[in-house]
Amino acid sequence: MKPKSIAIVGAAETTQLGVIPDMSQIQLHAAAAIASGLCETVLITHGESGRSGVGRTRNVVAPTSLAGQFEQPYGPMGPPTLFTIPVLRYMKTYGLSHETLAMVSVVQREWAAKNPRAIFKTPITVEDVLNSRMIAYPFRLLQCCLVTDGGGALILVAAERARDFPQKPVYLLGTGESVETPMVSQMEDFTSSRAFRVAGAKAFAEAGITHKDVDHLMIYDAFAHLPIYGLEDLGFVPRGEAGAFIAERNTAPGGKLPLNTNGGGLSYMHSGMYGMYALQESVRQMRGIAPAQIPGAKISVCHGVGGMFAASGTIIMSNEPV
Repeated sequence: MKPKSIAIVGAAETTQLGVIPDMSQIQLHAAAAIASGLCETVLITHGESGRSGVGRTRNVVAPTSLAGQFEQPYGPMGPPTLFTIPVLRYMKTYGLSHETLAMVSVVQREWAAKNPRAIFKTPITVEDVLNSRMIAYPFRLLQCCLVTDGGGALILVAAERARDFPQKPVYLLGTGESVETPMVSQMEDFTSSRAFRVAGAKAFAEAGITHKDVDHLMIYDAFAHLPIYGLEDLGFVPRGEAGAFIAERNTAPGGKLPLNTNGGGLSYMHSGMYGMYALQESVRQMRGIAPAQIPGAKISVCHGVGGMFAASGTIIMSNEPV
């Protein structure tokens, strides 16, 4: 049984304002367990109190860990400061301007305005983004993900079982996963994620599709630069051109490649492991029930990241069995 004979028959989530694996990698492992006959039904759940902190213990980097020895002595204060390392190199190498980077947030807010459950719906401009509070250069407040509570669940079964369920099934066409390094400072190339490239290429090869076949795309967006890296490393646009691709409204409502149609982590929600919610939106789009539904969409690519470019997973779904 190949991964493409697996179907998603249940999906639900909840949201409240307010090196780990990405949820797409967990879904891949669930599909493999079903395909190998280890189980028939898999329930994947996730819940996190990112804002309220219920049940959360203090996260301290162990001094004896790799990051504790080789990154923490330089004073990083969590993801906003660590993710600046690759994006600053990208900006210098490819001439990405602050204004173009700001367009990522602007466009995703347009999608969020169509989602009744999005935390932030009010339209914003490039000026709004650049005038928002500086968090860690070059990231300003509106270029960083929300901090919310939330949870979600997915149910996976073999495709032949999906006929027994009332909900329209969504089929897995291809999957891929990869890791690079637990320390962002040790990336092979600060302008590109090797984990993204490997995971994406494997998923596309397994699905047997080309980029022109993709109707809908979700890319984990904890910060505004991640959709740029995702578009390039997944092969949708050449290196150094993703910023302009977004600024020219190719990923905006009405564009040729709808991206992060729920508003993403920048405007919809982000409880800490956003991959579950990106997968949920891909499922909704394939079922035809998304708030910002893409007419006639048949194939969705969902791409996630774990840690700071440490790991990655890519899931390709369709509403048509293959």
